[in-house]
Amino acid sequence: MSGQLSDESAGKEFFRRKLGISMIIPGVFVFLMWLVKSVELMFDIDLTRMGIYPQSVNGLQGILFSPLIHKDFGHLFNNSLPLFFLGTFLFYFYSEIAIKVSFWLYFLTGAAVWIAGREAWHIGASGLIYGLASFLFFSGIIRKHFRLAGLSLLIVFLYGSMVWGIFPDVYRDASWESHLLGFVAGIVLAVIYRKQGPQAPVYEWPEDDVSSREGSDENEEPRQDRER
Repeated sequence: MSGQLSDESAGKEFFRRKLGISMIIPGVFVFLMWLVKSVELMFDIDLTRMGIYPQSVNGLQGILFSPLIHKDFGHLFNNSLPLFFLGTFLFYFYSEIAIKVSFWLYFLTGAAVWIAGREAWHIGASGLIYGLASFLFFSGIIRKHFRLAGLSLLIVFLYGSMVWGIFPDVYRDASWESHLLGFVAGIVLAVIYRKQGPQAPVYEWPEDDVSSREGSDENEEPRQDRER
């Protein structure tokens, strides 16, 4: 009994540690977002022109910096919570591929906005948020894993209303291109990495069970003949 309790406590401790580790990178990124906005406020500067300006050489730097830059604290706060939670979900459930997915999602979304966005300064982490939500949702469906499918349903419940953001002019002064292209990038990465990371469990009958079942069938057949 004590051995079973120790195993349970060890399992709980493992999942607590895994959850804590999964929060580190999303937490650091959100901290950097708030640090950038604080620097803007303290030194009375505007870093908007470090965002993405499509098809402009000056706007290329935004692929790297734009997710860290926000219009105001309201914009920053609205992006901080979903980015932290979705990032934590990614690193907890897809820990084996989370770094690769984050890297490609970050740069694919930014590059796509630079190529296809309208002529304006695009800033904020919303494209990354849409990419994370899209990846988590479609990965759970594609993998046919009941736990990950449950996560997909949770994403729909928490952030399903975000889908309207991929359409033009639904949200004022928002980069719907970042939303749409981040969403598409998430789908692409869900397909590319479908064979990596957690997979649906495959259930097989143990050999002993199979042999015992076959033996019982053989023993039953003569009994049926005798009844006839």
